[in-house]
Amino acid sequence: MSDIRDPADCTTMAEVRAGVDDVDGKIVDLIARRFGYMAAAARIKPDRDAVRDEWRKADVKAKVDRAAAAAEIDRALISRLYEELIEASIAYELELFDRTRG
Repeated sequence: MSDIRDPADCTTMAEVRAGVDDVDGKIVDLIARRFGYMAAAARIKPDRDAVRDEWRKADVKAKVDRAAAAAEIDRALISRLYEELIEASIAYELELFDRTRG
């Protein structure tokens, strides 16, 4: 496999695609790690009612909004992506809680 170039240094579509594939693999790995933390939360939280935490959801969304602003990327897009990710994370945590402790 060739070296992954910085986007500004790409001169061919093959380089662009290799970079996108590399980033996508890293995103999947990071999502898997995030879901590992959801599994830990399902194990640690004292009861099922603690799984959905609206304060924490708002806190996460505020932090990623600030990160999106700093990175100068579409904040509305990041908000939509994180809404989906957070809700999927909550559903996963509830499923694990019910399966292991419910």
